[in-house]
Amino acid sequence: MAAQHTSSPSENGGDAVLTYVLVDGENIDATLGTSILGRRPQPDERPRWDRLLSFARDQWDQDVRGLFFLNATTSMPMSFIQALNALGFTPVPLSGATDVKVVDVAIQKTLRAIRDRDADVMLVSHDGDFLEEIEGLLDDDRRVGVMAFREFRNSGFTALEADGLETFDLEYDVKAFTSRLPRVRVIPIDEFDPSQFL
Repeated sequence: MAAQHTSSPSENGGDAVLTYVLVDGENIDATLGTSILGRRPQPDERPRWDRLLSFARDQWDQDVRGLFFLNATTSMPMSFIQALNALGFTPVPLSGATDVKVVDVAIQKTLRAIRDRDADVMLVSHDGDFLEEIEGLLDDDRRVGVMAFREFRNSGFTALEADGLETFDLEYDVKAFTSRLPRVRVIPIDEFDPSQFL
């Protein structure tokens, strides 16, 4: 079971605990396109990014701050950045050498920085490159979650569930999509509906 914060807003100087939602947009888009759809996603097939913020806010009943990390080494996607701003995200455009995974490095740095804050965190990625930082956050009195497609999430995240990591499926739990994706999943028998197969 995840650790719960014991301080109320008045006890910690008047500031309520915040949930940071860190989005590895490239990772989600690549998994959706390559592993699920087998092609580049159409705009209406991509996640409704604002639903991630709403889910995190409702799940842990506190304010959220969404950071959306982008590789802008070759170009700045201004229309997408404007859309993210309108949805309530803070875009984080990054650049670097072609052999540097700038988004991964930035998210790793951000996860380490959150250790010094009284804040919870939800990571939106399948990438095992963040396991060390996520495990480090679980040592503290905070809630830590990962949103991803369950079957493509790095297995190291599953191992961390015993230490309190909460995991959420982008489609089934977060309801981030407006139409059903062509996924094959293991169905808990209590949820089995034969009419879906007939």
